[in-house]
Amino acid sequence: MKKIRAKYLFTCEGSPIRNGYVAFDDDLRVISVSDSGPVEGEKEIYYDGILCPGFTNAHCHLELSHEKGLFRQATGMDGFIRQINELREVVGADERLAAMKREMSSLWEQGVGAMGDISNCDESFALKAASPLYTRTFLEVFGTEPKDADGIMRDVIGLMEKAVSFGIDAAPTPHSPYTSSALLIRKVSEEGLRSGYLSYHSQESREEEDMIRTGTGPLAEDYRNRGLSTPPVTGESALIYFLDILQKIHPAPFREHILLVHDVVADQESIDAAKEVLKNVFWVLCPLSNWFIHRVMPPVGLLRANGLTLCIGTDSLCSNTVLSMIDEMKCISGHFPEVPLEEILVWATINGARAIGVDNRMGSFKPGKQPGAVFISNVGDDFRLTGGSESERIL
Repeated sequence: MKKIRAKYLFTCEGSPIRNGYVAFDDDLRVISVSDSGPVEGEKEIYYDGILCPGFTNAHCHLELSHEKGLFRQATGMDGFIRQINELREVVGADERLAAMKREMSSLWEQGVGAMGDISNCDESFALKAASPLYTRTFLEVFGTEPKDADGIMRDVIGLMEKAVSFGIDAAPTPHSPYTSSALLIRKVSEEGLRSGYLSYHSQESREEEDMIRTGTGPLAEDYRNRGLSTPPVTGESALIYFLDILQKIHPAPFREHILLVHDVVADQESIDAAKEVLKNVFWVLCPLSNWFIHRVMPPVGLLRANGLTLCIGTDSLCSNTVLSMIDEMKCISGHFPEVPLEEILVWATINGARAIGVDNRMGSFKPGKQPGAVFISNVGDDFRLTGGSESERIL
């Protein structure tokens, strides 16, 4: 048995425990959690900071790890997409794999035990299959032209079969309303929903929202200049457009796990519509990515006021300088000091685990689970992260 005590124990299933401990068996399953004093002669390890379960990174693009340091910041979505098209394959396959290995190892060492990861090809499959870090892989597709939908679907089904051959939980998912035709969104969502999971870039930018609502803005103009089809102008939000497509697959309510990622321009109308249609929805925040591309933050106050289930992701090294859950949490805490650290840790642990379907074994210190354990150092006495706060896997 291994017994670990900390100044602050966050179980992510209840209130923090001061000077609490968690005991693990030899298989690293939680045996018990308590605030009682040590038993005479019993050995325990003490950490002067926060002890919490392993993190779940609810949204990552591991395949883009080789892009670190290459992208200009604050370009808006239109400028960001241009850079994606220019820089995606700037290095060879060996260098891409080395970068993925580096970041996967770093995420694990920082305390990430599970991840919702986006794949556009098979380059990460062997790495994921060999890693102790669990990934649910979303096989993301693009295609603005309806005539291409059937061919894209054949390709992604083949990719899914290859992922499954590696023992990976994987299924297709659409990218966003502006990179996929309505026909492709419907087809790929129908296939993905069979697995019980979708991940969707939702209301990530004002440019996306303007494109759907009014057919205007730099993103819409860029598409027209490149001769690409644009989504229909609906007069409603991009999220409502997506919900309307989903309801062509089967009637609401949807009880599958649907991750709505970014939510930068989410508004009350969109939230109300989502709550009506989606009964198992998770709102994934990637604040450092939003700041990198747009210099904006998601409307955390509005999302919290609506009682939504929030999660945290790191996005990619195209739109971030580091893949770090603790840095994402520091960003949230710095921009929204009214949000208690206890709540942010729930977003980073059990909520993310629920989103990708591993909460039966991860996400909280609960007897029988194997969530791992993370030490967060340099925490203020007021339960606040500081600039020097870091996370480290200890189990």
